[in-house]
Amino acid sequence: MTAPAIRVEQLHYRYPDGRVALDGVDLSVAPGERVAILGPNGAGKTTLMLHLNGVLSATSGTVEISGIALHRSTLRDIRRRVGLVFQDPDDQLFMPTVAQDVAFGPANFGVTGDALTARVRTALEVVGMAEHGDRSPAHLSGGQRRRAALATVLACEPEILVLDEPSANLDPVARRELAETLAALPATMIIVTHDLPYAAQLCDRAVILDGGVVVADDTVSAVLSDSALLAAHRLELPWGFVVPAR
Repeated sequence: MTAPAIRVEQLHYRYPDGRVALDGVDLSVAPGERVAILGPNGAGKTTLMLHLNGVLSATSGTVEISGIALHRSTLRDIRRRVGLVFQDPDDQLFMPTVAQDVAFGPANFGVTGDALTARVRTALEVVGMAEHGDRSPAHLSGGQRRRAALATVLACEPEILVLDEPSANLDPVARRELAETLAALPATMIIVTHDLPYAAQLCDRAVILDGGVVVADDTVSAVLSDSALLAAHRLELPWGFVVPAR
């Protein structure tokens, strides 16, 4: 049998100030699956995301990526397999040009020469930014910066993409363009979001996290159609939005 792309078992995490952020999370994601992680502010969503490639280390519990347990000895391999796209592009764009930013990750994994050039070119083409490689990230629009940040991760050719609030602060056109880019990608995908229509557009499954525990895990249509469940966890669909059947 193929190992799950992601397996999290009894994951606990307590911040240094004593606050419990994750309180026994179990989650299994199949290869190629697209899962939305939903929940109110402070639910533990971003904390969970940061455990998936070792940015944070669990207080207890286990994380496995494609059957590989996350430990200090496997951290480099895990980070090659799991690409995190942060909510703020400034966390990933810091070089003088977009192309240099996109080259940074694969270069750190040992890719050089023509192979590195090809990685950068392909990643920029995938996100529709091929003509912007020589520009400063500071001179890009918000949507362009979000796509450039995605390209920095795609250039590392991860098996799994984990995106934190990808639609945040985007205008409608940039939001649509990013959704079209994400929909065309073959990777296993975890999307952490408050944007329920975006979850419905991109994901087949939705998990609600609240108080550091999983409180719902079902098809995205089943979760988003349950108005009582959404209300209980401070989630709300826009007025008039019809949940698509899946």
